[in-house]
Amino acid sequence: MPTLKDIKRRINSIKSTAKITRAMKMISAVKLRRWQDRMFALRPYSDKISEVLQSLAQPSEELHPLLKVRPRRTVEVLVISSDKGLCGAFNSNVLRASRNLIESLRKEGFEVSVSVVGRKARDYFRRRGIQPRKVWTGLSGKVTFSGAQEIAQDVMESYINETFDELYLIYNEFRTVVSQKVVQKRLLPLAPPEQKEEGTMAEFLFEPSEEELFRRLLPKSVEILVYRALLESQASEEAARMTAMENATKNAEEMIDRLTLEFNKARQASITKELMDIVGGAEALKE
Repeated sequence: MPTLKDIKRRINSIKSTAKITRAMKMISAVKLRRWQDRMFALRPYSDKISEVLQSLAQPSEELHPLLKVRPRRTVEVLVISSDKGLCGAFNSNVLRASRNLIESLRKEGFEVSVSVVGRKARDYFRRRGIQPRKVWTGLSGKVTFSGAQEIAQDVMESYINETFDELYLIYNEFRTVVSQKVVQKRLLPLAPPEQKEEGTMAEFLFEPSEEELFRRLLPKSVEILVYRALLESQASEEAARMTAMENATKNAEEMIDRLTLEFNKARQASITKELMDIVGGAEALKE
């Protein structure tokens, strides 16, 4: 049975842990607000680029290599995770979804390669004997558009050079502070704009040319999609960490209450035992 000193030491240790988790929750709340602002500011721009591409005349595969659909032989999965832990099921959810997708593609007979963002995904695949084709780390808390451009340029060049024939992107999309959804979408080849109903197709005059327009817009849309995924993932990470630290703080407080009750019971038992010894000694002296 633990002594009063042992229980007191454990209570003090849990109180120190609770202070840390409470501070981490406050820090994550501040960071979440910053990443939320950036994410919400980008969403209309990202949606508008897609809307512009949808409103243009139907392009052909000859206009840009990112539109070219090849027979699928090699498929790449780009997984966005975090560099740090202590964020609940944030990483495990996206890694589980990526594992399921990889297993499904392999069962269909495709060769699968993996690229990862974040140390958690890198370590996860390496432990399972999968060496990622490309790894980007150090982006957690430091997401920039230039970093997104670097990732986008690598996957676009790899697709054009036929390193792989299709690319899927998996990341956590921010919904609310307590809800994040794992999103799986095909990034390359880019889906051409949907055909409009007959009679509603507008005629466009392209300046300087249709090829030049798509040469600029299509790579930019890939960069924006990657940047948006990084921001969504970063906001989701901070929200998940804030929720995890809040739960950890509540659990610590419950443990402190339980140990305090146990400490009081043990102290009362010790006092009662000492009183019994005193009474017993007094009775012995009387005899």
